[in-house]
Amino acid sequence: MTNSLRPHGPRAPLPPAQQSPAQQSADAVPSPRSPHVARPEASGAAPDARPVKQRDAFFDNAKYLAIVLVAMGHAWQPLTGHSRAAEALYMVVYTFHMPAFIVISGYFSRSFDMRPDRLRRLVTGVAVPYVIFEIAYSLFKKWADDDPGHPISLLDPWYLTWFLIALFVWRMTTPLWKVVRWPVPLALAIAVLASVSPDIGDDLDLQRALQFMPFFVVGLCMKPEHFQLMRRREVRILSVPVFALALAVAYWAAPRMTSAWFYHRDSAQELGSPWWAGVIMTLALFGCSMVLTACFLAWVPRRKMWFTVLGAGTLYGYLLHGFLAKGSRFWGWYDTYDWVYQPVGEIFVTVLATAIITALCTPPVQRMFKFAMDPKMEWAFKRDATELARDRGKAGGRTGKADAKA
Repeated sequence: MTNSLRPHGPRAPLPPAQQSPAQQSADAVPSPRSPHVARPEASGAAPDARPVKQRDAFFDNAKYLAIVLVAMGHAWQPLTGHSRAAEALYMVVYTFHMPAFIVISGYFSRSFDMRPDRLRRLVTGVAVPYVIFEIAYSLFKKWADDDPGHPISLLDPWYLTWFLIALFVWRMTTPLWKVVRWPVPLALAIAVLASVSPDIGDDLDLQRALQFMPFFVVGLCMKPEHFQLMRRREVRILSVPVFALALAVAYWAAPRMTSAWFYHRDSAQELGSPWWAGVIMTLALFGCSMVLTACFLAWVPRRKMWFTVLGAGTLYGYLLHGFLAKGSRFWGWYDTYDWVYQPVGEIFVTVLATAIITALCTPPVQRMFKFAMDPKMEWAFKRDATELARDRGKAGGRTGKADAKA
């Protein structure tokens, strides 16, 4: 049915985009922080003590639920050729799960500039994990797929690592989007041109980075009140029939179109369609993705849930679950038992994918793989004058306190 061409990658106001250095390195989607912190004088802390920033549960919940849908989509992909219902669910989820993740990434990249400390965090939190996991995935394919000739190339992202290199590109272009007059229409125009340009090739998976770019730019342009608008009761109620309609349309379209359009990896010509189909599909999918993303965010819980803490580890789950997702194909797990392609098997696969991605987002896993996802690498960078002055000031403050105690 599906021509899967290279399938894969009391209420409080929402906060402005603020991040801690450690968390921005640990998660490619920076952590949301609440601006409502206690003043040192009111809390009895020392005047020079830094206030403790609180994470916002809404965005952590959204990231966790989005990454669960990513894992479900990867688990459903082998089932789509046997079940029209699975194909319809697959198409609906692929319409919005990565766009939702990318919109949130853009929203919390609004403060990014070329300041040295932020550039260092971009390197250690995005570029270095890309290098590590691209090599790890390539070695895994050589071994698990019995493909010793598979190249190790940092210029051709394989499977899930495309998101890291795309995020690096998007972040580096953030200052540009802040100064242009119509950022979203410009990003859409670039995506449309990419969809009709087969000559772009596979280097750095630039085709996918350009076609997904409008979602990142939308996130850059969003404000807290936009998320508040999506939380209105009428939006939540309206989202139910919208999702039902999307499933009905997907069920109709499943045998009539290829799901490769949802990967945004190829141009229209590479998908065997005329060039003008790329223009239509890019714009149509952008509109559908934004609508379903809004419907998804409308139902994300605002309060702290049992899974809220897992929102800080979504990049860990994203990258680590890829080994199991690909291994299940290489080792023929889906072909071992015929019942997997029955409704009970589809439910089992869905529950299993949810359990695995949940486990991979937990704090113990984060601590285990922090060396790859959040390396310190202080040895690799020079310290600028501002940091040296700040450190001297801290040292002077500590000396003053010691003298006062003496």
